[in-house]
Amino acid sequence: MCFMQHGYQQRRNCLNIMETPNSYSTIVLPILRRVREMLLPHYGAVLSKKKTSVREHDFVTEHDVSVEKYLKDELARAYPDIPFVGEETGGARNMSRFWLVDPIDGTDHFIRGMPFCTAMIALIEDSAVVFSAIYDFVGDIMYRAEKGAGAFANEKPIRVNSRPLNGCRLTVDAHLDTTENVKRFLRLFKKCSIFDTGASGFAFSMVASGKLDGRLCFGGGGRDYDYAPGSLLVSEAGGIVANIGKRNYDYRDLNFIAANPRIFTSLTEGKDAIFPITE
Repeated sequence: MCFMQHGYQQRRNCLNIMETPNSYSTIVLPILRRVREMLLPHYGAVLSKKKTSVREHDFVTEHDVSVEKYLKDELARAYPDIPFVGEETGGARNMSRFWLVDPIDGTDHFIRGMPFCTAMIALIEDSAVVFSAIYDFVGDIMYRAEKGAGAFANEKPIRVNSRPLNGCRLTVDAHLDTTENVKRFLRLFKKCSIFDTGASGFAFSMVASGKLDGRLCFGGGGRDYDYAPGSLLVSEAGGIVANIGKRNYDYRDLNFIAANPRIFTSLTEGKDAIFPITE
């Protein structure tokens, strides 16, 4: 009788599912997968858009808004005790636990029909990312990570690679408005190939899958919802994620290195370190 009830909350009560990372995957991933049917008909065929900042490539569409509303409503139905923070509608970040959501990461790519856009969810608990999902809704690949439980792409384990810094391919989000940042960027450019699509979800997924070698941000233009989901994905895939100049990671600090251990060591240790650890 109990299994005939409808709704996520009823199913959780019936199955007596505790709020563990595994239960988040069971309930959240099906919710997130449904954005594909909402977005694919409009992929590369967006009729209207508007700018959200002075930067020429910052846009929002009605689909960003509708997907965020859908995710907000469904997550509230499944987890009424967890507040929601979204890119488009905001929310309170001073709670001990909340969802942090980017409905379409890479909106400009979505508008143009370029396959670098994703939908992202992170669960923040006691100022740490404990669960995240990045959905490549174009390629239908669901990336997920659970703190202490590994990283997966369509339920297959993924792992960062072990390539060295010299000759590697990094994705870099940098604001070259200071002499120090320009010097850092040029030193990186001499050692490796810089590859960046301007879409964090795609970039983190490629690093966690071992296809790209690392992601760096120093003075970039992203926000916490751009970086939090991917930070957990990379760390659970065996990478090291730490804020610039530090050994630990705080998702609220938007300057960080997320790379395989070999590259992280080369970037932070020794006399040639570009981003030496200072504290």
